[in-house]
Amino acid sequence: MAKKFSELEARMAPESRACAETLYQQHLKEMPLNELRQAKALSQATLAETLHVNQAAISKMERRTDMYISTLRNYIRAMGGELEIIATFPDGQVRIENFAN
Repeated sequence: MAKKFSELEARMAPESRACAETLYQQHLKEMPLNELRQAKALSQATLAETLHVNQAAISKMERRTDMYISTLRNYIRAMGGELEIIATFPDGQVRIENFAN
């Protein structure tokens, strides 16, 4: 019989719960576009309508490993966000403003 996650979690060692929470927080900071869209409770069709493209274009966009920054910016804006490009170096981070249209 299936068990509730809360029951399983209650039986976990504190170290295991802390590790699971760390992984959860990391996954919230790093996710593919399709998961980000789903986390925002948006369908491909809804996003396609906002961007004035068809649903297949959204599907294709979410599978790309390389795209124009303007395309990614429009995708993020359609979800209500803003895209920032940040370069990370050993001595700190720099926000790149060339793409901040």
